Amino acid sequence: MIIPAIRYRDPEAALLFLVGVLGLDEHAVRRDDDGAFLHAELRLGDGLVSIRGLAGQGRPAAPPADPHGGAGPGSMTIYAVVPDPAHLHARVLESGAQIVAPLSGEGPGGSAFSVADPEGHVWTFGSYNPLSRD
Repeated sequence: MIIPAIRYRDPEAALLFLVGVLGLDEHAVRRDDDGAFLHAELRLGDGLVSIRGLAGQGRPAAPPADPHGGAGPGSMTIYAVVPDPAHLHARVLESGAQIVAPLSGEGPGGSAFSVADPEGHVWTFGSYNPLSRD
């Protein structure tokens, strides 16, 4: 099992976007005694993603994504398998979120689209499941 963990400058805004716009479910949201965000675990089907604040928000510095410091939010994407990418695409369009790659048509790889979250991390949602034995 792989659980991606993403750090955000504004994890509260990320939580609202990921749950409210992209439809992930809150598995666990942890806060300190004052109600400040510590981290969250969000589910989509059988998958899980962890979100956290940046270093200095009560946590140690994370190692850089690239040893030379060149990688940023656009250097990777989260791919999530969903049964109806067109339905989610319509919801994302309504929200005004930035579509990075428009909804593709059906084909051998299924349909998919990509959206940037509020801090520029790219999320791709598609019907192709590489683990499917079909």
